[in-house]
Amino acid sequence: MADGTRIRFPTRPLAMPDGGTRPVRSLLNTRGPMRFGDFRWNEDGVPIGTTWIRVDLSKQLISVFRGEHEIGTAIVLYGTDGKPTPTGTFPILARATHHRSSLYDAEMPYMLRLTRDGVAIHASAVRAGAATHGCIGVPQAFARHLYASVRRGDPVSILPAA
Repeated sequence: MADGTRIRFPTRPLAMPDGGTRPVRSLLNTRGPMRFGDFRWNEDGVPIGTTWIRVDLSKQLISVFRGEHEIGTAIVLYGTDGKPTPTGTFPILARATHHRSSLYDAEMPYMLRLTRDGVAIHASAVRAGAATHGCIGVPQAFARHLYASVRRGDPVSILPAA
């Protein structure tokens, strides 16, 4: 699951939550629909560039880009109607390999904090029927790759669920 071949194409615009777009030149080939817990990660041949993240809640999908190339993708969990995941673009405010939520007394490995009130991307048991308290849950092995690839201030854009 960690490797995916790359599909290259002429630059295409990718929709962002503010109505704008970002250019993309390659995506990872998932070879069919992904399932809960699946992910792909492949940085081979991708030039140095700015890392940015796009989360599409309607597709339950996270995509990690370096410049104009996708280097990682995974199925995610997100918040319920009672505690929804916020949408918009957020800088990564803080990072921690080992974090425990003081609100929910829950482990949040490879935590990337997005909001001051605790919404984060973190490792989670990604499975059908599960949800979070507003966070974005990703498979643990994917979370390790993601954590190693991003820095404070990198942007995370979250599109709404349909």
